[in-house]
Amino acid sequence: MTAQPLSTPFAFDTEFDASGVVVQPSAFRPAKRAYAPLEVDALVAQARLEARNEALAEAESVQSMALSSIAQSLAAAVPSLSRVAQAHREQAAELALAAARVVASAALDRFPAGPLQAALETLGQEIDASPRLVIRTGDLDEAGRARITRLCDDSGFSGVVAFREDPALPPASFQLEWADGRAAFDAEAAFVRIGDALRSALAAEAGHAETLNPDTSLEGRP
Repeated sequence: MTAQPLSTPFAFDTEFDASGVVVQPSAFRPAKRAYAPLEVDALVAQARLEARNEALAEAESVQSMALSSIAQSLAAAVPSLSRVAQAHREQAAELALAAARVVASAALDRFPAGPLQAALETLGQEIDASPRLVIRTGDLDEAGRARITRLCDDSGFSGVVAFREDPALPPASFQLEWADGRAAFDAEAAFVRIGDALRSALAAEAGHAETLNPDTSLEGRP
């Protein structure tokens, strides 16, 4: 390999016209080999400023790339976050439903005639003119029957109250039959309907839930 010369050979490239006037001055400029202290300080300050600007530009570029990568990661994680949020809603709803069912079951075990009394109070005007009311229950004792009969009397029902025992009916469930209609209550079926309604509401919410959108305008922020 041929070593490059440390200096450029002198080339006389100044051009003159016929009268001796310089037409094109020489492009040769001798390298400056000595600097005054003030010139050295100025060159050092300039070099530091250029180095600082380059470092800041590089840091800004790295920051921009990092923020872009974060935004891409957030965008990729949104579907998973939405699924996790929906699963949390469903699990919380199922837990609340299970707790409500335990509380309701305990209340029905303690007051099995409660739903029947509420139904008679609600249907008082409809059964008032009926000559006969048939009440089918599964576990209503004599005291309960006497209480229901008094309730019918207090509500103004003047017909005959006939009790029919049906062992197939769950506890606290009943069936009412009168001349113009009938009504029934099944605790287990009621729990199933509540669960179905809750799951339908959750499914509808999942279809119209607000999407978790990451803020992709992170680039350029300090």
